[in-house]
Amino acid sequence: MSVPNNEEHDLIYDWNLSQETPAPAFKILVTDETLRDGLQSPSVIHPEIQDKVYLLYLMRDLGVDAADLGLCGAGEKFKYHVTVLAKEIANQKMPIKPQSAARTMLEDIEPIVDASEEAGIPIEACIFLGTSPIRQYAEGWDTDFLLEKARESVSFAVKHGLPVMFVTEDTTRAHPETMRKVYTEAINAGAQRICISDTVGHATPQGVRALVSYIRKVVNEVNPEVGIDWHGHRDRGMDIINTLVAIEAGADRIHACGLGIGERSGNTPMELLLVNLNLIGWANRDLTRLPEYCQIISEKCGAPVPFNYPVVGADSFRTSTGVHAAAVVKALSRNDNWLADRVYCGVPAGMVGRAQGIEIGPMSGEHNVRFYLSQRNIEDHPMYVQKILEAAKRSNRLLSEADVLHMISVMRERLKAGKEVEDTELEATLTNT
Repeated sequence: MSVPNNEEHDLIYDWNLSQETPAPAFKILVTDETLRDGLQSPSVIHPEIQDKVYLLYLMRDLGVDAADLGLCGAGEKFKYHVTVLAKEIANQKMPIKPQSAARTMLEDIEPIVDASEEAGIPIEACIFLGTSPIRQYAEGWDTDFLLEKARESVSFAVKHGLPVMFVTEDTTRAHPETMRKVYTEAINAGAQRICISDTVGHATPQGVRALVSYIRKVVNEVNPEVGIDWHGHRDRGMDIINTLVAIEAGADRIHACGLGIGERSGNTPMELLLVNLNLIGWANRDLTRLPEYCQIISEKCGAPVPFNYPVVGADSFRTSTGVHAAAVVKALSRNDNWLADRVYCGVPAGMVGRAQGIEIGPMSGEHNVRFYLSQRNIEDHPMYVQKILEAAKRSNRLLSEADVLHMISVMRERLKAGKEVEDTELEATLTNT
């Protein structure tokens, strides 16, 4: 009997729900930073404009709410790309808010004004300024300087019709009173959103909760209509959990990059964030194009995907282990994809448009071989199953499809001729690598 995906059931006891965390009272918005912060990685390739446009369509299909299209002030090429992408959003009426990052310098903001006018759509200026004591010390800045730059840059952008998100760099290492003063100045100058940044991946979940809760109070005192963004890095590997905690503490828009690319160790990975939001029940986005989104970023940015990477890695939904394969095969034999997707998997493959895969290797059992053959419309002759499994046990790797088809071909010929099947000949083309 198949278990419907949309009904409560007793097959999984979910300890994640043992202490319920109320769902946020607001819609969680997602910003894609792949084309800005993601491309700041020193190891990636910058995609051509046509690839960026295609990626924009994939963002739309994944339900992304905003996208930083690049740093206009970095040069004419960047400004051109931002303009083209913003035009595409406008012309296709995409429900994506275009953004462009800028320092608190008029020469960075002016190109955004130009791009916005040419594209015929407001481009949110994401104006950033370092505010932590260590950054102030390194730059020779004092608090008065920060307040002046915040007021001047935000006022200029607002005066020229740009919506503004004011971003404080290194917020997770900044003094509370400095943050209060700077955010208050930016909001009073017209910023519609502020962004808390864990620029160097310093924060722990406890720190995130304390910081975002504090900033939420500050914003509510100045202007409760102002939104709060969270931008996290993964230097300590706490990117996903920190982002989720930031939402719980009051951040209503969160940032991520495809495959987590970006400065140093990168940013919160978009694909893992979206999957977790769906699984927690805080969102219900269609993620079936998520593998393609990651594939495009991998290919066009030169960012290899490790075989064991969650959700989109080659091994995410495949096994060669006999025990695992047997459970999956039994579920599939009932035509129960719901069960097959969960019996040995924490993330349903179907959610992201993928399927369970079963391979044949040294730790396989008969279920692996029989299922593998049935998937290729090959009869599961007892000799086929026995000989292929024996070959796999003697190998130190998975058998490739070419390996299996070669063995099947040899065995068919020998059976037809009434001859014995020799293991040495059967495995003649197999190599242990």
